[in-house]
Amino acid sequence: MSVWLSEVYSMKRRRNRNRKRIEISPRYVLLGLTVFCVILMVISLFAGGAFAPIREVSNMIVQPMQKGVNTIGRWVQSKTEAFENYDTLLKENEELKSQLEQTQKQVEQYQQNSYELERLQALYELDSQYADYNKTAARVISKDTSGWFDVFYIDKGTDDGIKTGCNVMFGNGLCGIVTDAGSDYAKTRSVIDDTSNVNGMILPSEAICNVEGSVNNYENGYLIAENIEKEADISVGDQVVTSYVSSKYLPGLNIGYISKIDEDSNNLTKTAYITPSCDFSKIQEVLVILETKKNVSE
Repeated sequence: MSVWLSEVYSMKRRRNRNRKRIEISPRYVLLGLTVFCVILMVISLFAGGAFAPIREVSNMIVQPMQKGVNTIGRWVQSKTEAFENYDTLLKENEELKSQLEQTQKQVEQYQQNSYELERLQALYELDSQYADYNKTAARVISKDTSGWFDVFYIDKGTDDGIKTGCNVMFGNGLCGIVTDAGSDYAKTRSVIDDTSNVNGMILPSEAICNVEGSVNNYENGYLIAENIEKEADISVGDQVVTSYVSSKYLPGLNIGYISKIDEDSNNLTKTAYITPSCDFSKIQEVLVILETKKNVSE
């Protein structure tokens, strides 16, 4: 019995070895099928007559495979086109980003130029209002630490004819006065500074007043004109300019407009609240009148 089992086991092992020997790689199978299909395609193209049945058989075999190959080819082509379109879209997207950045830069430059043009236009109009005076334009280069331009420095000095006592213009009128000048800079004290005191005149009545500087008052939107005679015929909206009796300021420079009038407790004088002609929160360019009150008087 054991001998018989041994023989059976040996036969199975030989069969397994034989099976392994006849195993064919899938690559060769595919190659063989390909060659076979090519042969069938050639027969289907050139065979006729007696080979017509063979051609029909080859068509039955080749056509489905050809359809499959065509389907795969179309799929591959569509994917290739999709990748090409994707690359094209990426390039177009990068180009659009670059164009957008360039456009944004142009818009920013346009806005900057427009803003600068507006400032220069305002200076030109201010210059035209006081055409009788010789002036030079200057840029603000620094200011004190407060939030307002009560004391600031400009980029021109004695080399450009600027000296202590020169009146400084901005906005719609008087901004301040030069208190110190070097060869290429000048220090300016504005009319809102706490140490400022300007002799003013109210138009059209020509009533005399003293315009007191005060940063605190300016923060509330006004400056105060004091010592106005009680009988003075003044009204809200009247213009306040520098007076001819001032020892520091040239006459007729606009300071602001009256927004409110109070009777003083002494019953002898009035106090007027003035809306200044300048915005002292943002001063970039100014006009400096090169004549001083002393020079004009002489």
